[in-house]
Amino acid sequence: MTSLPTDALLVIDMQNDFCPGGSLAVEQGDAIVPLINKLGGQFEHVILTQDWHPQSHISFASAHADKQPYTVTEVAYGPQTLWPDHCLQGSHGAALHPALDLPHAELLLRKGFRREIDSYSAFLENDHSTPTGLAGYLRERGLKRLFLCGLAYDFCVRFSAIDGTALGFECVVIEDASRAVGLPGSVDATNQALADAGIRRDLGSQLL
Repeated sequence: MTSLPTDALLVIDMQNDFCPGGSLAVEQGDAIVPLINKLGGQFEHVILTQDWHPQSHISFASAHADKQPYTVTEVAYGPQTLWPDHCLQGSHGAALHPALDLPHAELLLRKGFRREIDSYSAFLENDHSTPTGLAGYLRERGLKRLFLCGLAYDFCVRFSAIDGTALGFECVVIEDASRAVGLPGSVDATNQALADAGIRRDLGSQLL
């Protein structure tokens, strides 16, 4: 594949805590790093996101009395899945995976740094109204088509693709360069949500 000058590879949350050995490990999360590195070589423009949570973040089960990880609670902006503490600001777990080799990445976007609101999407926080600033950055740069990969397929990749599409960008999810958390029903719900939004799912191996 020859990427266009208006294309960008958007690499979602390839961080230690989401890889084997991390506090919120996605099965085989690190297995996609070589493919992401190869894909990065096909794109002039690469953007990375990084979960960047303060202590006692609203998404942490430990911040809610008598709540367990992987359950759902109601917060001011609606239902919120609760997680183990992860991606604490400045921690090893929050660092990008050491094998990720994308030195030409132009932007590292941090999200989830407000204690009282989570942020799955690279575009909007979980209230679906507070912007991260990514849309404005892309528009000012003239970037129009986004190829999304990373962790996790059924949460941050999913919501980034859906919000990006709603904001007027063409989004393509690279399935084999993503991995899912795999909560009950989450992958099927993601596949349906992407289909409903008209978002193409592709294979990175076919883009090389």
